Amino acid sequence: MKLSRNFVKDYIDLDDALSIKDIAEAMTGVGNEYDSAGALIPCTKLITGEVLDCYDHPDSDHLHVCKVDIGKEVLEIVCGAPNVRKGLKVIVAEVGAQLPGGEIKAGKIRGVVSNGMLCSKAELGLDHKFLEAKDKDGIHELPPDTKVGIDPIAVLGLDDEVIDFELTANRGDLLSILGMAYELGAIYHKKVKEMDCTYQSVQENITDQFTLKIETKDCPLFLAKKVVGVTIKESPDFIKNRLIASGIRPINNVVDISNYVMLETGQPLHFYDADRLGDTLIVRNAQNEEKLTTLDGIERTLTEDDIVIANKKGSVGLAGVMGGLSTEVEADTKNILIEAAIFDNVKIRKTSKKILRSEASNRFEKGIDPKRTYMAIERSCHLLEKYADATILSGRVTYDQIKAEDTVIAMTQEKLEKVLGISIAEETMISILEDLGFTVTKQEEKLLVTVPTRRLDIHIEEDLIEEVGRMYGMDKIEGKLPILKVTVGTYNKTRREIKNKLVGLGLNEVFSYTLISKEQARQFTADNFTPIEIADPMSEERTTLRYSLLPSLKAIYDYNKARNRKDIAIFELGKGFFAENGYQEQEKLAALLSGDYYLGIEKQKFDFYMMKGMVEELLDYLGYQDRYRFVTDQNMPKEFHPYQTAKIVLQGKTVGIMGKLHPNIAKEDVFAFELNLDNILQNRGSRMTYKEIPKYPSMEKDVAFLVAKDLPAEEIITTIKKAGGKLLQKIEIFDLYMGEKIGKEEKSLAFNLTFADPKRTLTEEEVMEIFHKIINEVETKHKAKVRDK
Repeated sequence: MKLSRNFVKDYIDLDDALSIKDIAEAMTGVGNEYDSAGALIPCTKLITGEVLDCYDHPDSDHLHVCKVDIGKEVLEIVCGAPNVRKGLKVIVAEVGAQLPGGEIKAGKIRGVVSNGMLCSKAELGLDHKFLEAKDKDGIHELPPDTKVGIDPIAVLGLDDEVIDFELTANRGDLLSILGMAYELGAIYHKKVKEMDCTYQSVQENITDQFTLKIETKDCPLFLAKKVVGVTIKESPDFIKNRLIASGIRPINNVVDISNYVMLETGQPLHFYDADRLGDTLIVRNAQNEEKLTTLDGIERTLTEDDIVIANKKGSVGLAGVMGGLSTEVEADTKNILIEAAIFDNVKIRKTSKKILRSEASNRFEKGIDPKRTYMAIERSCHLLEKYADATILSGRVTYDQIKAEDTVIAMTQEKLEKVLGISIAEETMISILEDLGFTVTKQEEKLLVTVPTRRLDIHIEEDLIEEVGRMYGMDKIEGKLPILKVTVGTYNKTRREIKNKLVGLGLNEVFSYTLISKEQARQFTADNFTPIEIADPMSEERTTLRYSLLPSLKAIYDYNKARNRKDIAIFELGKGFFAENGYQEQEKLAALLSGDYYLGIEKQKFDFYMMKGMVEELLDYLGYQDRYRFVTDQNMPKEFHPYQTAKIVLQGKTVGIMGKLHPNIAKEDVFAFELNLDNILQNRGSRMTYKEIPKYPSMEKDVAFLVAKDLPAEEIITTIKKAGGKLLQKIEIFDLYMGEKIGKEEKSLAFNLTFADPKRTLTEEEVMEIFHKIINEVETKHKAKVRDK
């Protein structure tokens, strides 16, 4: 919001001794930050002059040598503007003048001394959108009756100062000159002046000529008035200059009045050519794929989330954002329908973000005071009558479902002191609130504060306390340590234990984006779930909350591989998200491994079994030894290799997946696993326990079985465990053979079995008895043969 000092002085008397910086700092002191503050035209040493003589430069075909009277002396200035001539009143930058383009210095131009510069408006620092063609092509021509030797900025009416505020989202009331006036009035203890909304109306009534239909719940308030006989012409200088100071380009008196009232009141208006509009206006939601050509000449494709203004023929405006081209006010417009309305701010936000952000949409998004809606339409009638020769019809078409009333909130000095931590006298509290334009009445120990509807950000007692605190001065509030009840907290050590275990296994922790693309959301999983897409994505690559962590790890792998980092061992603990009876999240652990594995001084290539060993080590550490298994399944994610992938099943429930990535996904050998920690830790047993070194010796037996090639080793191990009983302490596979010495459909699996009893020494006979039992069970159940060579 750009605040023009001249504009706001219409409604509050500001001391001329206050610099614009003083005002900006005072506003910052009460919570309204600013980006810049200074003169609208940031130039020095400018003066009006008259060209006494003008002749061609002796050594140039386009330059002119001018004798310019500036009152105190006559200067010789070389000028290249095509419109410079004798008798012209001009803007002169004297030697030493500071312009946006730099300092003006005396010098020779092709042998002729030049002591200054004749200026165009563009050279004064005005944005090009405010310039007419003549201002871009040549120097500015001041009115012929302009006095020589005075300030040309004052002659132009641009002797204004501007503060560019960066307002917080809740202060929609400050998006208006009136709102700024109330804020400054509270700071400097000044009263805000009344706005002139008076006008004369004729007997002819708009309600006899015009019909309004509201067909959407997204428009709770709509007002319409009609004026006739307008004259389209240039706006008065004060209107144009205040629009320029506010960053809005002047167009003509009617359009400028619409923008002027919006800046004054914060209520956007729209003016329709009444003759093109017809006798009926409809407010409704657009149809999907409905077309509307807006004022900028662009055809827009709308959806049912957009609100449109329509007549009997079709849509004529995009509510809260931009009007339609078909009812635009043009040079021949005579009769105008004035619209002042309030629309659903969320719908306006979505539409404006999709189509166009405008000064109007910015105000609708942040909320509008319903009382200002009535004020704005009356103010526009006053200005149209005064500056556009309009005749105002009596009556007003009104649709009002808001019925706005001021809010009454009770507050106490005790609560204020508790929240702010300081004591403020009740008289001071009342004075601050009244300076803000609130009405205060005392009721026993309470203050009943009536908050006007313009302050849409104030709803509860804490809001009032904030108002008192910021106006009293945040710098006066002494910093104190908080006094709070201390309760015994909890610390989840499990995550830290898991991280430490994986780091101990040689992996590095990474942190990646929670947001991924829509396509990535279904990668690396065969689960049936509904992904969660965000409503306002920053880019196409960040539209969806991830379900699996593996797409993020794969992206990290690709990043490192592109930089010739081939040895990757990374893991991440994070959330996976999905929609099911609302929004859900799950704690997950994922890891990705590729290249060489370094653990201590040893170096080894990552493979499937090394990854499997890491998963086993982690699950054993968490207390699930002998309660999990690895199962192959046909329904595996396509991103994994079909023959080197397994599901991780814990107590009959699938809790994860592991495997080698498909060659279509990664040409190198890349392995990955992912575990659902919520499911794993839900019924967590005791952690891994440590036993003392056995006092009695153990006995080891080796055996190799010839089995079917597609028989999982896990099934054989399960059979061995059952047959071995309590004395079988350990099972290890130490060899896998598939070659010429056995059948093509067979494989040889060799197991090392360890037998022991913690209370005694086992005999050879009892160990062999169990060993033969194991062999018999495996041969019977799996049609296996003991391999003897």
